[in-house]
Amino acid sequence: MADVKIEKGTTFSSQETVDRYRAIYYAGASGDFNPIHIDPEFGKMVGLGGVILHGLCTVGFVVKTITDWQGDPGKLKKFKCRFASPVHLEDVITTSAEVVDVKDGRASIALKVTNQNGVEVETNVSAEVEI
Repeated sequence: MADVKIEKGTTFSSQETVDRYRAIYYAGASGDFNPIHIDPEFGKMVGLGGVILHGLCTVGFVVKTITDWQGDPGKLKKFKCRFASPVHLEDVITTSAEVVDVKDGRASIALKVTNQNGVEVETNVSAEVEI
């Protein structure tokens, strides 16, 4: 992101499609083999409509949006969110971000994370990056 001025009102966004194997890949990487993440029948039985993606995998999509924009993962200094709705396989996750304040060498960012139906899958999402 070299030579781009970061100021209040700067916006950026990204999209990720949750491929049908993403929950299995993430289960292997994280060691979290909870059946709601890997067994479609179990997910249906407990009322989730099938497999749901690990919340922290969705966080990974959002954080990647920030670090790709910033160009350096080490510049991300703070991140917070609240999980709001399950993410399913084949969902398209859109992260939209806006710089809401810049001071003392840091930019505060407000983010909105939605699926293809406009449903927020994370709420109260914010981050702070070093500039």
